[in-house]
Amino acid sequence: MQPARSFRRAAVLGLSLFTASLAAGPLSAQTATRDGRDTRTGAYGAYLAGRFATAQSDPARAASEFLHALAIRPGDDDLQQEAFLAGLMAGRPESAALARQMPDSQAAQLYLANEDILAGRWSAAEQRFAGLPREGLTQLLQPILVAWTQQGAGHTEQALATLRPFLEGQRLHAVYALNAALIADLGNRAAEATRLYDAAQKEFPGPTLRLAQILASWDARQGHLAEAERTIASLAETSPETAIALPGLAAALRTRPVSRASEGIAEAYLALAAALREQEAGDYAMVLLRLSLTLRPDFTAARLLAAEILENERHLEAAQQMLAAIPLSDPLAPVVAVRQAFLTDELGHTEKALEDFRALARAYPNSSLPDLHEGDILRVKQHYPEAIAAYDRAIARIPSPGQNDWPVFYERGIAYERSHQWQLAEADFRHALALSPDQPLILNYLGYSWADMGQHLAQAQQMILKAAERRPNDGAIVDSLGWVLLRQGDTAQAVKELERAVEMQPEDSTVNGHLGDAYWAAGRKLEASFQWRRALTLNPEPDDAAKLEARLQGGHPIAVVAGPSAPSTLGE
Repeated sequence: MQPARSFRRAAVLGLSLFTASLAAGPLSAQTATRDGRDTRTGAYGAYLAGRFATAQSDPARAASEFLHALAIRPGDDDLQQEAFLAGLMAGRPESAALARQMPDSQAAQLYLANEDILAGRWSAAEQRFAGLPREGLTQLLQPILVAWTQQGAGHTEQALATLRPFLEGQRLHAVYALNAALIADLGNRAAEATRLYDAAQKEFPGPTLRLAQILASWDARQGHLAEAERTIASLAETSPETAIALPGLAAALRTRPVSRASEGIAEAYLALAAALREQEAGDYAMVLLRLSLTLRPDFTAARLLAAEILENERHLEAAQQMLAAIPLSDPLAPVVAVRQAFLTDELGHTEKALEDFRALARAYPNSSLPDLHEGDILRVKQHYPEAIAAYDRAIARIPSPGQNDWPVFYERGIAYERSHQWQLAEADFRHALALSPDQPLILNYLGYSWADMGQHLAQAQQMILKAAERRPNDGAIVDSLGWVLLRQGDTAQAVKELERAVEMQPEDSTVNGHLGDAYWAAGRKLEASFQWRRALTLNPEPDDAAKLEARLQGGHPIAVVAGPSAPSTLGE
């Protein structure tokens, strides 16, 4: 199967932090108001409106509705928790009073600790953090928070002593090491900071943008500028989207990543939010990110993660608003601009998004990313000649294509293939594969294309098998494997693979159509007709729909290709 795709840019944690919040059941309609009436102005109606606003990522509206419901039903624990969380997300002043009425809510205690921190009441904040129950998420977060409050009070040695027992043999010990390093750094303990930064770098499962920023800053401030520059430059290899921001990141190398203890606590919230995000707990991660931004409103890393969560949940306008607060002077401003342009396109303003990418291309003439992303949008909209022209401009900006530049050739190859220019498409796929020989997307696309045309079937099968080894649970690749097996006459195994592909991607028209072809080849004609009819209900491309109709009307057999140059009737 040929996927039309676009490049976009820890331990399992207990989620007991918000015990009665987002999982709370709805108010009973029978007890919605004091007189039992279920009206729009009653607690039940306001509660439902608040829940709807929460689902729409409109915390301001949600907070107003929950507070209205709580005014009707004061003392309702579930409403109080909902109102507090929505108020926290919306920045409502009522959150403070609500938090003081919720001594058993861990989220409320974190909020109150933030208030203490902003007021410089470090001892009070430490007591709140120390009083959190040692269970679930806070069992991991608590030592870091306590240590930062101790650092805020000027007790660097005490803060480091708090974290030392957690530097080995603990879940997320890399996070502990990084926070200890930041504390030592802020406390001017250079030798200990060096040792702890080295430990954090070794323990983290992989490089991240934030970790690279922190480590590079330390090296630059210690006089190791070449090492710092190498760390920043390496981001382009692990995160190609950051390549456009490398000059700005390099210029900001000597900026201290954490200049005060409150910013360190914001870092701790971000680290745990990122871990929760990996566990697909976006709601909980967003609360931690809001706590982080309360302490550090200009924290770009937190805003980027929050915007990513909002975008994945399809709250696109909220994601744009989250990014809009990041100033143009920020080193990551070009990355933010790229994200904003994608969001603009997703909101349906494609022409504006294309204009934004063209403006970025003019502003950053040494980066191929704006032209690449312009091509992606045009290709998805099936404007293939314009997409190819954009990819041409992107390639022209790459003096010497390397391993990380395979996407632009791969994407241009798709545009060529979709516009029926196979020789040019094949040349681009081969070029992309030469740059990145193990990339499963290229292996799959080229292998499938050859199989579909009845060419190089043995080589196509080996390429698809190699892709499947790297992505065994990718339904598109499993579909390709079934397809190439069918083309070679291994009908029984093809049916098995295509049935597995349909289980993985039951709503994909192409996969269902291929399974119908395999059933027909196996003599299971009734099942074949069923699969073809099902494929027609799954919004196939017009050309594919015509082929499916032809199958149903004429029952054309699926051709088995005996050799690499044999003619193909498949897809006719």
